[in-house]
Amino acid sequence: MTHVSIQELTKVYPGADAPALDRLSLEIASGELTALLGPSGCGKTTTMKMIAGLLEPTSGDVRFDDRSILRDKPEHRGVVMVFQNYLLFPYMSVADNVGFGLKMRKTDSAEIKRRVGEMLDLVKLPDLGDRRPSALSGGQQQRIALARALIVQPEVLLLDEPLSNLDAHLRFEMRDLIRSLQQEMGITTIFVTHDQEEAVVLADRVALILDGQMKQYDRADVFYKRPVDEATARFFGGHNFIPGKSAGGIFDGPLGRLSLADGAVEGAGKLTFRPENVRVGQGDGNNLSAKVADVIYLGTQTRLKLRVGETEIDAVVNPNEVEGFKPGDTVPIHLPPQTLWVIS
Repeated sequence: MTHVSIQELTKVYPGADAPALDRLSLEIASGELTALLGPSGCGKTTTMKMIAGLLEPTSGDVRFDDRSILRDKPEHRGVVMVFQNYLLFPYMSVADNVGFGLKMRKTDSAEIKRRVGEMLDLVKLPDLGDRRPSALSGGQQQRIALARALIVQPEVLLLDEPLSNLDAHLRFEMRDLIRSLQQEMGITTIFVTHDQEEAVVLADRVALILDGQMKQYDRADVFYKRPVDEATARFFGGHNFIPGKSAGGIFDGPLGRLSLADGAVEGAGKLTFRPENVRVGQGDGNNLSAKVADVIYLGTQTRLKLRVGETEIDAVVNPNEVEGFKPGDTVPIHLPPQTLWVIS
């Protein structure tokens, strides 16, 4: 297993007004699965290509186990990259596609056959070795691309939007497969995605990149509970941002005085809380009276647009809790202190 250290990695394309990637630094532990998350054009794939040796950094370093790899040719870095379009060889059989990397290493043919069989078993396609890629579904092609990458036992596996071309039900299957294979083989893995749910489900840690700069690098749950700023909170579905001032575990703002959990930022800032953390009814503190502005049924959830004084609040609740609610109703709500967070 390989520890990956990305140090102040920067890429400025010729003629660009700003860096595509600006001083990205990450420490990825051996055997860890890390997501590079962000919208299109934020620098995620640029990062991947510099790790793989397909792009030269403007500055910075990439180190595997404390050894810089920037002078190494791509084929000597111990990196395999799986692209979102699979890039299988159409004129080769599935088995030949999977075994291609071993053939290039001049591995014995009997050993190639044995390991190809093992990999096809691992990706749950044991009987498709004789087929051509054109005869496979998109999900099957993605599994074959993954098997082709894993068979050479890379030091680092790079996945570029690996699930973006799959239907929703296939994405769920592939998430489980990628995670189980990565854990079983213990390969340090970095994958690019614009889908926050995908990143949360798959990754040990997530690096959120916006406009070429890393906003936050942490476990997935921290992005929901303790976002570093408003942009990060909004990317993860945050809606409520209330200006005010925090001091001594109390937040003063247009909602009144609210108790906070330990560790809240002191001074002027914005109170943020997720819509699903708004509770209907009375609770232990932070009780408010709200007027219902709108009720939006979403199937498994109901979104409430609430107004406390002149301040609007978004809430997402169980439909059974608000059956019969209608615009104009006045309802009690409370905000549990442990779900509140202040960002500067």
